Amino acid sequence: MSDPRHSVLLNTGSRMPLLGLGTGQLRGLENLMPAVDAALAAGYHQFDTAAVYRNEVELGQALRELLPKHGLERADIFITSKLAPRDQGPMAPAACQRSLDQLGLEYIDLFLVHEPGTEGLRVEDPQNSVNRAQSWTALEEFLSRGKFRAIGVSNYIVRHLEELFASCKVPPAVLQVEFHPRLAQTELRALCAQRSVCFEAYSPLGTGALLSDPVVLEVAKGCGRTAAQVLLRWAVQQGIPVIPKSSNPSRVRENAQLFDFELSQEDMDRLTGLDCGQRFDPEDPSLVA
Repeated sequence: MSDPRHSVLLNTGSRMPLLGLGTGQLRGLENLMPAVDAALAAGYHQFDTAAVYRNEVELGQALRELLPKHGLERADIFITSKLAPRDQGPMAPAACQRSLDQLGLEYIDLFLVHEPGTEGLRVEDPQNSVNRAQSWTALEEFLSRGKFRAIGVSNYIVRHLEELFASCKVPPAVLQVEFHPRLAQTELRALCAQRSVCFEAYSPLGTGALLSDPVVLEVAKGCGRTAAQVLLRWAVQQGIPVIPKSSNPSRVRENAQLFDFELSQEDMDRLTGLDCGQRFDPEDPSLVA
């Protein structure tokens, strides 16, 4: 599917590319087609969507139209989608099938529970935990049927992960959470390493806020790279997959230029030193029961 040097081995035995295109807020073919086209041309092999992004249909169409142009087949790419918070619990099986149908796929490479909470429930409601367990059972069923090749979770904290480990038949292959130099997620990463769960980063640029950070800019100037490239390289150099999102084809291409340079240990340490626990995602998963 992709160069093994540019991918990580999941606990399923399959490989996931280190670089993917995030498609949150990319709606409509007029926005998706140029971004996906640029991504495929630049060597991206992972595309990340979700039911809540409301673009599964368009992403599926874009990939069907563009893969032949770039000499690629379905097996050459890795597609991730996610269960919407509104579909947690009893509605999960129908929602899993809906994502397959919307994307127009026989299988999805990775399917995640998007949030630990359920839309419409208060964060402290214990039903959130019950619904998570039901959702996971649905994902395990689709995995057993070959409809999902790997399953995982997003926005879980240590407590949610440990609850899942205690009850699941199949452990998660991936945890996808916000991660960047200001939010190093040390405890979560340690648990993932201990349990052979791939730790994946969304918002690796801090929703753009880190692109003007003085330390990031100094490191970028020192190695002749852009701030975005430095931030993404900081993650992938630690073996952490990243899914930056952009609708701008030139930025999509720029973000792909990660594998022809390395950051020095000094620069890695300077970036790691920015950790202050700052979240840019307004939802705080630690509040969810």
